[in-house]
Amino acid sequence: MAAAIVFASLFFLMPIYVMLVTGLKSADNVSLSTMWQLPSPITGGAFLEAWDRLASSMRNSFIVTIPATALSCMIGSINGYLLSKWRFRFSNVVFIAIVFGMFIPFQSVLIPLIKTLQFLGLYGSLLGLILVHTIYGMAVTTLIFRNFYVNIPNELIDAGRVDGAGVLGIFRHIVLPISIPAFVVGAIFQFTGIWNDFLFGLVVTPDPRVQPVMIALNNLSSTFSVAWNVLMAGALVAALPTAILYLVLGRYFISGLTAGSVKG
Repeated sequence: MAAAIVFASLFFLMPIYVMLVTGLKSADNVSLSTMWQLPSPITGGAFLEAWDRLASSMRNSFIVTIPATALSCMIGSINGYLLSKWRFRFSNVVFIAIVFGMFIPFQSVLIPLIKTLQFLGLYGSLLGLILVHTIYGMAVTTLIFRNFYVNIPNELIDAGRVDGAGVLGIFRHIVLPISIPAFVVGAIFQFTGIWNDFLFGLVVTPDPRVQPVMIALNNLSSTFSVAWNVLMAGALVAALPTAILYLVLGRYFISGLTAGSVKG
C-alpha cells in the first residue's frame, strides 16, 4: 500500500518536476530530448522574467479573487442558513433555482453579461469581474452552506429563539461561529476557481492592464515562438497562491467536507 502511494505521488509530481527543471534552464538548453535532465548550469533567469511579466497581473488576480471569494462565501452562508433553518413557502424551489446556476455554461451568458456590465458602467474593470465571480459563486457556496446547516440541530436555533434572538442574531451568535469548516471548503473552491478562471477574465477585462494572471500567462507564448523555460516558470509562479492555500488549509478541507453535525 505504501509503495502504491509513493508511486502515485511520484507519477503526479512528474509534470511539476519537468516544469521546475525547464524553468531553471536557459532557452538554448530546452528540448524534448533533455527535458528530464537537471539544468546545467542552473539559471533563474526564466523565473525572474516570468515574475516581471506576471507580477501586475497577479496583483489584479488577488484584487479580484480575495473579495469575490469572501463575498460569495458570506452570501452563500446567509442563503444556506435561511434555506435550511428558516423554511418559507417555495424555499425548496428557490434553492433549486440558485443551485441550477452551477449548470449554466459560462459561454451561454457572455452577451447578456457584457450588456449588463456595460449598462452598470463596470465593463472592463476589476470591480465588474469581482461582481461576476461573486454572483456565479453563490450557487456552489449556497449548496455547501445549506448542506452544512441542515445537520445543525434545530435545538440550537430554538434555544436562540427562547433567548430572544432574531433571525440575524441567531445567525451571528450561534450559527456563524460554528461555520468555519464550511467557510474553509467554500473558500478553497472559490479561490481556486476564480484564480484559474480564463474565460471571464478575457471577456470582461479586455484591457491587458487589468487582466488577471491566467490571461497574462497565456500571453507569455508569442505567435511564432515559445520560450518554454519562461512559460514553465510562469506556470509555476501563477500556481503558487493556490498551492499555498491548499498547504495551509488542506488539513481542514476533508473535515470541512464531512462536517455538518454538532453533538451534545
